[in-house]
Amino acid sequence: MAEAGMVASVSGRIRDVQTWLSPLTEASALAEWGALLACVVLAFLLVWLLRRSLRADLELPVLFGRQLVDGALFPLLLLSLAYATQAAFRALDLPLAVFRVALPVLVSLAVIRVGVKVLQVAFKDAPLVRTLERTISWLVWAAMVLWVTGLLPAMLEELDRISWTVGSAKLSVRTLLEGTLTAGAVLIVSLWISSAIEGQLLKSAEGGDLSLRKAVSNAVRALLVGVGLLLGLSAVGIDLTALSVLGGAIGVGVGLGLQKLAASYVSGFVMLAERSVRIGDSVRIDNFEGRITDIKARYTIVRALSGRESVVPNEMFIGNRIENLSLTDPKVLQQCMVSVGYDSDVELVMRLLMQAASAQPRVLADPAPAVHLSNFGSDGLEFTLNYWILDPENGQGNLRSDVNLVVLQSFREHGIEIPFPQRVVHQAPKAVTAPVTAAP
Repeated sequence: MAEAGMVASVSGRIRDVQTWLSPLTEASALAEWGALLACVVLAFLLVWLLRRSLRADLELPVLFGRQLVDGALFPLLLLSLAYATQAAFRALDLPLAVFRVALPVLVSLAVIRVGVKVLQVAFKDAPLVRTLERTISWLVWAAMVLWVTGLLPAMLEELDRISWTVGSAKLSVRTLLEGTLTAGAVLIVSLWISSAIEGQLLKSAEGGDLSLRKAVSNAVRALLVGVGLLLGLSAVGIDLTALSVLGGAIGVGVGLGLQKLAASYVSGFVMLAERSVRIGDSVRIDNFEGRITDIKARYTIVRALSGRESVVPNEMFIGNRIENLSLTDPKVLQQCMVSVGYDSDVELVMRLLMQAASAQPRVLADPAPAVHLSNFGSDGLEFTLNYWILDPENGQGNLRSDVNLVVLQSFREHGIEIPFPQRVVHQAPKAVTAPVTAAP
């Protein structure tokens, strides 16, 4: 009897759908089609005007996307205008046929566009983003079809009958589905808000300011996602007081097996808070030298001039000795050491070395280059040229090579000799031995 009743209910829903779809081709629906087209044009114009007015001041990839209708703002505006138009039609007692089908489609489009855009912004270049996008699209369109056809209420009623008791709470398949959808919506909204805050915090920030804003951004994202997760669990029907036991188990797990992972996460927040290393600093750690391009919660990315990127756990920046070439002062000292013959003109040599450094545009004028007669070597006079640069991230070996080439060319033009190593070898004379005579 239950199956027969369900079949009858489904048949009734199908007849309702046919009743909805038949007026779409009648003359009375032309006014609705015209109003819907006007809503599309008006939404397009509003998005175009907003994007043009905010392009120079604000970037909202979730709302605007790359194209005018690529973001979430267009379907949201279109949905709002369609709802307002439907309310106007009802106030005028006009028949509704087109909007009964159009509104579920617009709701589905808005949900898909918001979910997809938030995932793209929150998880850039993540391999699972495309799979999640397709999953969201298929689920939303399937729900829309069930909604339009009228099968969704019947399915929900049947799913509500499949229930069980967990402790003092009664759960059903419908409750789990609705709770899961609520949790997903809350998490998507949390990611959207945190991504928007992160984009604004990291906009036009450099150096230490960028690192501080990155720390605030990570903290805000963790807080919002944590609150969203708790709200989602509460919506599913899970008693949050039971999480105290889970929290204790997680604490024991962290203490026993996740020490390194927990230390990296804590170290990341410590680094960003005390600003011992910042985005843009040139560092040398574990025999790897490069520029910090990003600081994540667990690891830091260090990019060398050769293009290689090293993923360094944040724990190494706290527990090990590192060399920060631009912590308190971005200026970096470079040296060029050269040896000339003892008969060379010392003043000329010092002047040529100064000119070789000053001719390079990357060498700072303040502090100015300096030349010193550093040592009386075994092969000649040893000079040291000191000069400062402000952009070590653009390379140090290439500038040192340019200075050395200018020095070599100048010395050759002025006849200044760079002596070869000379060594004097003294050979000891052979010892003269007396002839040995045999005893008689």
